[in-house]
Amino acid sequence: MKTLLTFSRAIDWLNEHVGKLTYWLILAAVLISTGNAIVRYALDMSSNAWLELQWYLFSFVFLFSAGYTLLHNQHVRIDIVTGSLSGRGRAWIDIFGTLFFLAPMAITIMWLSWPVFTDAYRSGEVSTNAGGLLVWPGRLMVPAAFFLLILQAASELIKRVAFLMGMIPDPSEKDEGPTDEELLAQELRKQRGEPV
Repeated sequence: MKTLLTFSRAIDWLNEHVGKLTYWLILAAVLISTGNAIVRYALDMSSNAWLELQWYLFSFVFLFSAGYTLLHNQHVRIDIVTGSLSGRGRAWIDIFGTLFFLAPMAITIMWLSWPVFTDAYRSGEVSTNAGGLLVWPGRLMVPAAFFLLILQAASELIKRVAFLMGMIPDPSEKDEGPTDEELLAQELRKQRGEPV
């Protein structure tokens, strides 16, 4: 189990770094979008390549953040059910959900999207828009992102089993500090003189 936990930490490290990369890609997408809008309205020029690059960046952020979101336990949950359960109960629900819902769905999408990528790559498919980009990098994002999600699902399974065996603390209880909204609410209470 210690070897599996080492493997789990390596997966967590990978998805943590991919997730942090997406922060910068959001900035790049905003800058490209802004520059494209300025050029289009100020100079009456436009480029399909720049528009498609925005789509690629958005797609990357959306797809590759899935593993990062699962790592940080920020995915959608039914808290009304899981909130009343013990850590062991939540771990069993996570194991069941991962094995019977998350993993089969992610494996299926990765499996079915791979031939779509290989066809686009072999044919050198280019966007139908004038001046558009190659299509295969966008097609590659789907199987690659779902592969990372599958890896993170495996990591979460390992951590839940290790928790049930008493080897690690409850991985679903990640204290990452207050959210930005909570910090803002605290600051507003301070400014009004209310107790924090």
